[in-house]
Amino acid sequence: MKKTVLLLAMVVALVILPFFINHGGEYGGADGEAESQIQALAPQYEPWFQPLYEPASGEIESLLFTLQGSLGASVIFYILGYMKGRQRDSQRP
Repeated sequence: MKKTVLLLAMVVALVILPFFINHGGEYGGADGEAESQIQALAPQYEPWFQPLYEPASGEIESLLFTLQGSLGASVIFYILGYMKGRQRDSQRP
């Protein structure tokens, strides 16, 4: 029982703690950081590839990113479930 309460408290802390660490600052993500570093190291660099699709807003970009992650997770967990089912079938007498 104590172990469960401790683990639950740790999960709640992991969910709530990031809201207080940033102190209202804006998170730009890794792409913006990479771009600024490239500009600092090689100001003459020009990208050689343009995106095929540029989302109209950040919300749409977040939605597409979430859908991509959900689809990937679905495929992975489907394959794991399928393999586990085959393993159980092969162990039955």
